[in-house]
Amino acid sequence: MKLSKFSLKIPRDAGWLLPGLEVKRWFVLIITGAILATVGLCIITNLRPIYSMIKMILKITQMLPPEIIGWFLIAAGAICFFIGWLKTNYSILDVNNDRNRHAVLEDLYRRRKLNRGPKIVAIGGGTGLSTMLKGIKKITNNITAIVTVGDDGGSSGKLREELGVLPPGDIRSCIAALADDEDLVAKLFQYRFKDCAGLSGHSFGNLFLTAMCSITGNMVNAVQESSKVLSIRGRVLPSTLDDMRLVAEMEDGSIIKGESNIPESGKKIKRLFTEPAKCKPLADAIIAIQEADLIILGPGSLYTSVIPNLLINDISKAVSEAKAKKIYVCNIMTQPGETDGFSVSDHIKTLLKHAKYEKIIDAVLVNTELPKELIAPYLDAGSEPVSVDEKEINKMGIEIVQKNLIADKRFEDGHSSFVRHSPMRLARVIYYWYRKSEKGKN
Repeated sequence: MKLSKFSLKIPRDAGWLLPGLEVKRWFVLIITGAILATVGLCIITNLRPIYSMIKMILKITQMLPPEIIGWFLIAAGAICFFIGWLKTNYSILDVNNDRNRHAVLEDLYRRRKLNRGPKIVAIGGGTGLSTMLKGIKKITNNITAIVTVGDDGGSSGKLREELGVLPPGDIRSCIAALADDEDLVAKLFQYRFKDCAGLSGHSFGNLFLTAMCSITGNMVNAVQESSKVLSIRGRVLPSTLDDMRLVAEMEDGSIIKGESNIPESGKKIKRLFTEPAKCKPLADAIIAIQEADLIILGPGSLYTSVIPNLLINDISKAVSEAKAKKIYVCNIMTQPGETDGFSVSDHIKTLLKHAKYEKIIDAVLVNTELPKELIAPYLDAGSEPVSVDEKEINKMGIEIVQKNLIADKRFEDGHSSFVRHSPMRLARVIYYWYRKSEKGKN
């Protein structure tokens, strides 16, 4: 059996004795109770059972060395007790085969360990945030994903306009990413209906959350109840319950309304703001930020996934004032219509400008490698690798963390291959930086 990072192979049932399971203390309590009950029984029977037992043992010791008899009795008693204790646990848990028994043990170990992990708040939206959450959930169960609700395109946009609900798309993706049975839930939640009158283009997850929202009263309750059903690790929160709409002022002075319209305008963005101007943040989101050990911004579209959360003044203020370590995960490639020609420092400056608070980033995480064969399709689409201008970043007093963050697996969009962040590489690098920063602080 191999649990977590342990490389020492031990009998699987002996895994119940590993540190951190909070099981051995009850094991000791059972033994203590058994001894006390035995002593009480002996007192009631005037110690006759003990006298008879000692008399028998004395006879045996005349034939064999007492050391051998003593160790044999200790070993036999321990084995019998341990087997009985295990069988009792498995019977209570209704586990009836080896595979399920080992799964229960590993799940218990993982849960106990992850429950003691750092409190992490991830702020963003889109594919980038859900990708990162798949890795972060391997580090801790104390995750809060704060998700933008500015989406107005596709299935989310239709449900928003027709039923007046908050756009469920990004929330759906984060729930799927944090689910225990990630593959099955992701397939279910991302499933899109085709050639169905009235349902075509909608994903099952969006419809599920919309129905739950109608039943429970609002999106927060819908997400909470859905999270219970799907047994997700951590929690997902919308950044606001207000009907937030994104608006961009372009450099030529024109105004573009709607998240889906902004990248399509072909114009350079001067600033982003919301309607209504002052959206009220979710109280639980503010509390999570205040209590966090680590705050992660991104990855995701700069203007339409990350910044919209920071346009809610109380959220950006809470991030600025939080004692947590703060890291921004910069995108690998520039995004046509949003960050054309942007360097890493341009991403950071834009974040700070819209957040209106300076102390929201301690470090920036950037990718160092990109397969050459994949660059050409991006260049043809008007995208290019985000350049790392170290001097400008250093002037801002922000630490640069550079690692290979690319997933080994290649993804397909039907025409060409493209790259994504590796969930595990992202999580490991961020966690290593956090631990290193915490040691330096102490």
